[in-house]
Amino acid sequence: MARGLGPGVACAAVIKADAYGLGMAPVARALTGAGCGAFFVATPDEGASLRRVVPDATINVLHGVPPGAEGFFTRHRLIPVINDLGELERWRRHLARRGGSAIVHLDTGLNRLGMTAEDSARLAAEPAALAGLRITWMGHLACADEPGHPMNAEQLTRFRALLARLPKAPASFAASAGILLGPGYHFDLVRPGYCLYGGNPVTGMAPMRPVVRVRARILQVREIDTPQSVGYGAAHRVAGPSRIATVPVGYADGYLRSLGGRGTAVLDGIRVPLVGRISMDLSTIDVTAVPANRARPGATVDLIGSDVTIDDVAKAAGTIGYEILTALGRRYPRRHVDGVAP
Repeated sequence: MARGLGPGVACAAVIKADAYGLGMAPVARALTGAGCGAFFVATPDEGASLRRVVPDATINVLHGVPPGAEGFFTRHRLIPVINDLGELERWRRHLARRGGSAIVHLDTGLNRLGMTAEDSARLAAEPAALAGLRITWMGHLACADEPGHPMNAEQLTRFRALLARLPKAPASFAASAGILLGPGYHFDLVRPGYCLYGGNPVTGMAPMRPVVRVRARILQVREIDTPQSVGYGAAHRVAGPSRIATVPVGYADGYLRSLGGRGTAVLDGIRVPLVGRISMDLSTIDVTAVPANRARPGATVDLIGSDVTIDDVAKAAGTIGYEILTALGRRYPRRHVDGVAP
């Protein structure tokens, strides 16, 4: 999706939060091998960790440069995303005659981080505040996951108006969902993140190719009958003779408690429901529909994969796929493979 965006449009992968929970180092190496030479992280520590993996890449830090951390940024060759005038002045003074780079975040309506309208007006009136810096202007969309939302066009208009008043420099406006809004949102640099990890950034669009698979082996299968219940709180009662499989995954692994009684898994190609409450280390699945010789201890259940996607799990849990990915616990053994999801 991020390739073939047209001449002059560069791509920097967002790899914050341990590459959305998938492992910063192996993901960075894979992306570098695919031709990616620039990245965004959230914090300076993430940037320093990434620098050890990709010594020659451009690394941008979204949370900016904290007071006193200027030397840290220089040592690790990190580029801050500047969010206010005071931070801009500190960074410029630190660089002094050496010069250097900065990304300046222009807030166009999200109201989290970035230069206010007043700050942007001052920059337009006093371009000397940018002296010695190689600048990239950055914006961020609030509602890009809803293509028809009027705020998308409103923010684009504001961003273009700001760029027209500010010194000419490359610009970046679109993350994963923004890329799908079309070429008018691409400018010089796009910042794909969630879409790189197999998630659909826009509601209702065709599924992305899955790149994540979460599997668990059945520990035990129980045959039960009415009027018996399953799990804590007797939250699920069987309606008839049932076979219940228990797998060693729970909310301590980021398999959210809200999935209990709502989520599904896949066993032997058959979609099966999660029943009862998700506990800290265990989940229970009704495998009555699967032949008994297939639903046995040691058999593998897909909790996330091509047949039950990140976004399927998120919808069942009442959240978004970003949370599902970044919540994946450290107890999962991780295996990174080339090509398709393992």
